[in-house]
Amino acid sequence: MGLHGKLIAAIEFKAGGDVFHELFRYKPEHISKATPDKVHGCDLHEGQFGHVGSIICWRYTHDGKEKRAKQVIQSIDEDKKLIEFKMLEGELMELYKDFLITIHVETHGGIDLVTWTLEYEMLNEDVEHPITLLSFFIDITKDIETHHLGQP
Repeated sequence: MGLHGKLIAAIEFKAGGDVFHELFRYKPEHISKATPDKVHGCDLHEGQFGHVGSIICWRYTHDGKEKRAKQVIQSIDEDKKLIEFKMLEGELMELYKDFLITIHVETHGGIDLVTWTLEYEMLNEDVEHPITLLSFFIDITKDIETHHLGQP
């Protein structure tokens, strides 16, 4: 069990939870417009954006290095505004046996929360928990919020 891990962060999102969910589900190629220093693009390899089984490839900069991540959309729950991305290829897979990223939007008391969950299995005990990656996703969430609210 020591090689398995789970990190969770919930971030208040003032630009509307539906906006965030629909962006990641149907228009991930637009995310780079909101956060161009972090996300450089999202390409569709198979299927359609917003559909389970579709394969997408992200180009991004994390920890000062340009990286890529090929993922399959594993599940979508429209009622819960939840999307699961299972990692297939990319730099993360050099460190982790399995890596699942879940994005979930929920509203509590009129406040929209974006919750990122990273579930993973490290290849060995020398691999660090992906805390900087969770921080990266928090930063992306804030960039998207700022972009959609039109604030400088």
